[in-house]
Amino acid sequence: MAKHTIVSMPGDGIGNQVLPEAIRVLDAVGFEAEYVHADIGWECWIKEGNALPERAIELLRQYKVGLFGAITSKPKKEAEAELSPALRGKEYQYFSPIVSMRQIFNLDVCMRPCMSFPGNPLNFIRKKPAGGFEEPKVDVVVFRQNTEGLYAGVEWTNPPQPVRDALRAHPKFKPFDKVAGTDLAISVRIITRPAARRICEAAFLHARNHGYKSVTICEKPNVLRETSGMMEEVAKEVHKQYSDIALWSTNIDAQTMWLTKNPEEYGVIVASNLFGDVISDAFAGLVGGLGFAASGNVGQEVAVFEPTHGSAPKYAELDPAIVNPIAMILSAAMMLDHLGENDKACKIRDAIAVVVAEGKVRTYDMMRISGGTKSLAQGAASTTQMTDAILAKLGVTVEKAYAGSGKN
Repeated sequence: MAKHTIVSMPGDGIGNQVLPEAIRVLDAVGFEAEYVHADIGWECWIKEGNALPERAIELLRQYKVGLFGAITSKPKKEAEAELSPALRGKEYQYFSPIVSMRQIFNLDVCMRPCMSFPGNPLNFIRKKPAGGFEEPKVDVVVFRQNTEGLYAGVEWTNPPQPVRDALRAHPKFKPFDKVAGTDLAISVRIITRPAARRICEAAFLHARNHGYKSVTICEKPNVLRETSGMMEEVAKEVHKQYSDIALWSTNIDAQTMWLTKNPEEYGVIVASNLFGDVISDAFAGLVGGLGFAASGNVGQEVAVFEPTHGSAPKYAELDPAIVNPIAMILSAAMMLDHLGENDKACKIRDAIAVVVAEGKVRTYDMMRISGGTKSLAQGAASTTQMTDAILAKLGVTVEKAYAGSGKN
């Protein structure tokens, strides 16, 4: 009998290409698991009016751990237009299945490691004052509060009268009071103290367990005084239990500048939902982009691991597949860490590090060339070839090539 049961959710587009590659790697390191397929994504929306069917929710509820590929998401009108004709006009609303999973299972802690592999041609470099270039080591883990903030889904176009009446109680609403309802869209940014405490505690604990010397709270409390103010206040409270770790505070706008000036100075960063999304993508751009961007969504009982890239429909039908599977494979390694299979996770990261350092096998994004069938003729590796290269290096020992331990 398999040691673990994993809910496999390829989803849409290239999710169907990269998730099987991750499972190949998991098999190769001896991870004993049974994979249970769950329907999820755009086809479910078109045929059923629900991108996250109840049967998928029940599988996650039963087995607790999921691997997720990618989803297609479109604006409201486009989503409604693609519904099956029998479902149109029946008030079905599209919701992102990954956002729904986060809310249903309270997957409130999102971890997004952004760590550079030596030898990656996509790594951040900067010019030295005396000439030449240097490549600072980026080793950042972003902790993103995953269920609240502007992603909580509390919003209206043409808000109902009770909402307008409540908003009138605030003096800052006066300039908008006469705006016609059909011209008024409102999204509510919600921060609760318990959720803020949980994400801050998770960030500090990770910093202590992995040797990081700093945690940065990245918000905007000088403008968003109540919501960002609460996040910063809670971070300071939690910091009292971790006096050995420095607490820094940055504004989200300034942080996007500083990360391209001195990214090596940052360790763990904690932020609310939208700001965490922004800053993790920004840091990912310094270590190879979305082809290297992994993440984990972790709750008290259920956890789902996914690359942060989208479904890339323009590449989904290419044969052979050309997309970079590393983000998905790194997400699988995060799943192994979550399940206590740390040695297997380290073997996977070490194998990736060796392949990247050698530079013999690179997908089109790593070569900085356009995607498409022509990229293979230009020397780019296919999705399967990249995985094959990683499989060939499993068991190769590297000395901290992919550190995973902080220094900041």
